[in-house]
Amino acid sequence: MSRDARWKALLELLVEQGRLDVEEAATALDVSAATIRRDFDQLAEQQMLVRTRGGAVVHGVSYELPLRYKASRHAAEKQRISAAVAELISPGEVVGFTGGTTTTEVARALAARPDLATGTPALTIVTNALNIANELAIRPQFKIVVTGGVARPQSFELIGPLADGVLGQITMDVAVLGVNAFDVVHGAAAHDEDEAAINRLLCERAQRVVVAADSTKLGTRAFARICATAQVDTLVTDSAVSDGTAAAFTEAGVTVVRA
Repeated sequence: MSRDARWKALLELLVEQGRLDVEEAATALDVSAATIRRDFDQLAEQQMLVRTRGGAVVHGVSYELPLRYKASRHAAEKQRISAAVAELISPGEVVGFTGGTTTTEVARALAARPDLATGTPALTIVTNALNIANELAIRPQFKIVVTGGVARPQSFELIGPLADGVLGQITMDVAVLGVNAFDVVHGAAAHDEDEAAINRLLCERAQRVVVAADSTKLGTRAFARICATAQVDTLVTDSAVSDGTAAAFTEAGVTVVRA
């Protein structure tokens, strides 16, 4: 197992359990205790966890692990969701992207669409997510517009008044919104208030809003509200969503697509 794969497994175990002992982690990953101690020390230096006597506990921001450590969580569901979202976008449109693992997969699905392989441009992409801009910038058929702002290392997103200034000057056909939670009553939300503020402005500048979220995020709440449910046109989620949850969003005026 490579170091990156081992670190990803450790962090996922830590998020699930909240606390890990060295011996427990060594057994789970089939490596030596010395290796786990080194891993814990190095991850603690990156503020990905908090070192304790004999183990580690969840860091205060570990619910938002950097994308390279989160990408495999619900991977199959996110790929199906991303493909379905990509089909909702037409050539020539201006598309806004928030950050997140699901929206990153949507960007990759758009890059793989044969009908978007050419054009001048085939799509205009507006995003505050550095990783999405980086992946699509090498695609000559896409015009990439990146907001200004200060980078959040947890999500690779640009936030703050510089991002506000750019988004306030443009309009978009569709905003693809990644969320930490989406509830019929409380709307779409994120853990961080600055991230939520930028996402809210992205939604306000778009003609239609598409929320891309796996079923584990539905019916839940997060700290900072992005927008009301009434502002969302389409929810694309996975087939595990309950009929009751889907019906509640439909009754609220949201088109629900199960991928």
